[in-house]
Amino acid sequence: MADCDIVSPRNFRQSLLAMLGLCFVLVMVALDQTVIGTALPTIVAELNGFDLYAWVGTSYLLTSVITIPIFGKLGDEHGRKPFVVVAIIIFTLASMLCGLAQSMLQLVLARALQGIGGGMLVSTSFACVPDLFPDSHERLRWQVLFSGAFGLANAVGPSLGGYLAEYWGWRWVFFVNLPVGIASLGFVWHYLPKIRHSKHPPSRLDWFGSMLVALTLGCLQLLVEWLQQHKSALILITLASVAAVSGATLIWWERRCENPVLPLGMFTHRSLVPLFALSLMLGFSMFAVMYYAPLMFQGGFGLSPNQAGLLITPLALFITVGSIMNGRIVTRLHSPNVILYVGLGLFFIADLALTQTTLVTPHSMIAITMMLGGMGLGLLLPNLTLFAQVSALPTQLGVATAMIQLMRMVGGMLGIALIGTLIPHLYVSGVNDLLEANHITQWASWLDDPKILVNHALAEKFIGVAPQTGHDALMFLDRARNTLVDAIHDSQWTVAAFMILAFWLVRRIPVIDLHSRAKGRESR
Repeated sequence: MADCDIVSPRNFRQSLLAMLGLCFVLVMVALDQTVIGTALPTIVAELNGFDLYAWVGTSYLLTSVITIPIFGKLGDEHGRKPFVVVAIIIFTLASMLCGLAQSMLQLVLARALQGIGGGMLVSTSFACVPDLFPDSHERLRWQVLFSGAFGLANAVGPSLGGYLAEYWGWRWVFFVNLPVGIASLGFVWHYLPKIRHSKHPPSRLDWFGSMLVALTLGCLQLLVEWLQQHKSALILITLASVAAVSGATLIWWERRCENPVLPLGMFTHRSLVPLFALSLMLGFSMFAVMYYAPLMFQGGFGLSPNQAGLLITPLALFITVGSIMNGRIVTRLHSPNVILYVGLGLFFIADLALTQTTLVTPHSMIAITMMLGGMGLGLLLPNLTLFAQVSALPTQLGVATAMIQLMRMVGGMLGIALIGTLIPHLYVSGVNDLLEANHITQWASWLDDPKILVNHALAEKFIGVAPQTGHDALMFLDRARNTLVDAIHDSQWTVAAFMILAFWLVRRIPVIDLHSRAKGRESR
């Protein structure tokens, strides 16, 4: 294909149906990531593979993180539609294989295949939107559909996963993707136009660079995961060393490669560099809140999973509300960068509120806190993608969009790992001080693991054994809950520090011009 291949949607109906197909894609990926968490204990109970528990999530993240930058580049070179179609087929078939798995190893392998499809979808579907709607004003109006689909999937995912696992069987957690995948394939196949920006024939893929990307990100992902699991120092040092060496080699190679999979020019761009860094910071902060606020509600406050889920739901819902408001506001601002300050401010307030939330805090106040956090994310997430697309060259739309998504995922990995290491350390230290002060260190084997605070059967067993020492077990469980709450409070202060750094990064972003239709301008 020597010439630029651009076929725009002919009318509103075709645009709507193409966007619906992409929304189905987003729902399928987002739903899969949220429904499995509540169903996983049931899955492990049936397949008897607790040693592979974490790998159900890790295998998916590992392959998706690796594929995102590679297929972002391929989409720029060849056009995105073929990869969206292939990705939907891979993701749907992998979902079926997950549902048919007869062992945990089979499930982990199927999830790895599913991650390949998920990474391809993330790297290509988001970049399809500026292909369909080059004008940023029109694009923002249509992105409301994306925001609504994402918010819906995140809001219903956890409860849907629990319902399917309890009443239909855990296999339907994966089979539910089949009709969504078939519908998305139909819409995308018929209505998504094939758009390719380059006027030159596709270049050969940078295979060596792609291998180095996979090795670097794969080692980083494993390092983050295994750091939380307290693997041996030799394994962790080896992974860190391989990641560092392969990362340095990647930079050296990409500087010399004619068609690099990661154009290094993007990493000197005055607008893109702070946007990538901000996406990393936002991923860190967002996942640190979304993963550990429920732990505080359940383990610290003693709420049921359903009650904790209801308190978290406003966060997901108001991401959609914030995105819709953003679409109406940001194009009317002389300096759209201001909206980033507003979004960060709202999320920062929510994070500070979490550091002060206690058992006696009214649930209505916690819900308001979650609403503010969700609203802030709704003003941030779509704008990071939009600003990167406006700043990047048309031939680098896919790579730039993929890098925004990738940096958010890497930030989330780092946030989960760092906060996931900090909280247990603070909790165990606090519990051991409590036990030593009361001369009952033999209880450490019971209370050192926070799971006793969320596992009622284990807590009941402890209460039955503890009276033999002449101490009040319920009182010490309550003190342990308070220690966990304090540990999570301290972790959220760490998030607040990262948010302050994020404010500084926003100052480094040149004013983004959404009113100009000129594409590919360089802000250098």
